[in-house]
Amino acid sequence: MAKVIERPPSSDLYEADFPLWAERQAALLRARRFDELDLDNLIEEVEDLSRRERDTVESLVETILEHLLKLELSKADRPRRGWLVTVDKQRSKLARKLTTTLRNHLQTELPALYVGLRRPVARQLEKDGVSPDALPTACPYTLDQILDPDWFPDNVHGITDPEP
Repeated sequence: MAKVIERPPSSDLYEADFPLWAERQAALLRARRFDELDLDNLIEEVEDLSRRERDTVESLVETILEHLLKLELSKADRPRRGWLVTVDKQRSKLARKLTTTLRNHLQTELPALYVGLRRPVARQLEKDGVSPDALPTACPYTLDQILDPDWFPDNVHGITDPEP
């Protein structure tokens, strides 16, 4: 006779095998077996979905800001092509993720994102001979500029971008 292996309760499964737990929750939802759902963990995961989306778009904006600042302030001309490509890629990813709610979130958080990014970018630019004081204390770019696939800041040292 075959031995029956008992499944652990949903809350234990959540800790032991998250992918299996998620698949089981989805199956229970599809079957409308709501009384069997692991509601505490399911609620937490749904709340985390929103946080993860906000974190993702914030990270994309931080990368764009970092590279826009380098393009504008760096005296180096060699890595510029890579910075341009990075900005293009991150803008493309951001455009696919952006919703009205996330755009509003970014508009609100942009000053804080810049403040958190300013110091590490200043350290990177110091290697190119740029004084940390060269970085503005407040974000020098609007959200529209950050999102615009055709906008790039002029370099303060007169360095022009390489041809594509």
